[in-house]
Amino acid sequence: MKPDARLTTGPIGRTLLLFTLPVLGSNILQSLNASINSVWVGRFLGEAALTATSNANIILFFLLGVVFGISMANMNGQAVGAHNLDHARRVVGTSTTFFVAMSVLASVLGFIYTPDILAAMNTPADAAPLAVSYLRIIFLALPFMYFYNFVMMTLRGAGDSRTPFWFMLLSVVLDVALNPVLIFGVGPIPALGIAGSALATLIAQLVSLAAMMVLLYRRRHFLLLHRAQLALLLPDAAILRALVVKGLPMGLQMVVISSSAIVMMALVNAYGSQTTAAYGVASQLWTYVQMPALAVGASVSSMVAQNVGAGLWQRVSRITRVGLVFNVAMTGALVALIYLFNRHSLGLFLGTDGVAIGIAQHINVVVLWSFILFGFTIVIFGTVRATGAVMAPLVILFLSMWVIRLPFAWTLGPRIGADAIWWSFPVGSVVSLVLAVGYYRFGNWRRSHILPTGPHPAEAVGQAPDTSMGTPCEDAGPVSDEAEAATPEAEGVR
Repeated sequence: MKPDARLTTGPIGRTLLLFTLPVLGSNILQSLNASINSVWVGRFLGEAALTATSNANIILFFLLGVVFGISMANMNGQAVGAHNLDHARRVVGTSTTFFVAMSVLASVLGFIYTPDILAAMNTPADAAPLAVSYLRIIFLALPFMYFYNFVMMTLRGAGDSRTPFWFMLLSVVLDVALNPVLIFGVGPIPALGIAGSALATLIAQLVSLAAMMVLLYRRRHFLLLHRAQLALLLPDAAILRALVVKGLPMGLQMVVISSSAIVMMALVNAYGSQTTAAYGVASQLWTYVQMPALAVGASVSSMVAQNVGAGLWQRVSRITRVGLVFNVAMTGALVALIYLFNRHSLGLFLGTDGVAIGIAQHINVVVLWSFILFGFTIVIFGTVRATGAVMAPLVILFLSMWVIRLPFAWTLGPRIGADAIWWSFPVGSVVSLVLAVGYYRFGNWRRSHILPTGPHPAEAVGQAPDTSMGTPCEDAGPVSDEAEAATPEAEGVR
């Protein structure tokens, strides 16, 4: 199986859309899987069990978030775009060793210190024993989850978003089907309770990972290592250093997001249980509203990485513009749909609680539109991260959440009440977008590199990147490599 050149030669709009849809599907599947599992646990095992899984999932979200950041830095799209497959395989070899070592270490330490971790989180006493049982099995599954995410992100970086989608679908179907079987027991299978839910996740991840690897070897995927290439598993110092230096800032973004969410929840709790319930339900809807932007941002990042590797800088700016248009169309459509059916969508969660529904409706009116701005920021971040510029997005995220959003909500709370919290979301989104656009236009992200791959082809012929975000309609169809290479642009910002 050879590299797919469509990300660097195909029509930008159509190629980006076809790449984005499987990524979006994977995101939706993951959220639906979590929701369905929560229904099984909450309805049939009780509130204590649901609290246990919620506490455990916070830890899992953090651990996978850090790995997701590092695996994003590992994506070798630049090497694939430059047709430097030997270097791409060296990246895969070093990353494989790194991920295996890190995941096993995290699994062992997590298993041993599970009670201490949960105690530090102030897990309620009635949920603590259940949480220990659940989380220890999750820690056993962690190496498979780590490697599963690593393989999927590597495939996407190489231009394949469909294969990860199909195996995510397999994993979700297995997880959903096994949950009731292992929770309640069937025939010779004993009832395992909450441990059964965690075991279902372990089995689903392991089977899906094994099946994906079998298929990739049968297809003779160009990034797989064979017996003659096992020496590539010995870590390359330069690649390893780049993975850590580029990956840790991206992993730290999960720390910024999760920690600010905890503080925000504390602020919301001060206004009573009905406000908290309304905020919680609105947040459930926001999870789905954000999915298109996250999928488009991830797809833009994969596509940009390959085009940077190929030296096609004019396509980089056009990919960004098309991504921004896709965000408006997809995120905007969801926002409009929820505005249109605001009360009905909230009623699915809140039933007949008219007070909470009214509060949640007001929250949506204030906050929902700002997710279109959030999507713009994510697309721009996707572009700059693809070159290896990871510190600026981290700093912008920290400033918008910890320097702007939280102080805004806390300072104005005594004057305007809970509205200070709701308006802090649009304010933070505006600030992050302004900073992101400023960095895109005037920052030095074009000189960054994810990995030490040598000079870009564009640099070799004296080209410099296009920095404008111009009008999206410029994407009228495919542009040949020769045409791109024949269009030098002035250095710097136009």
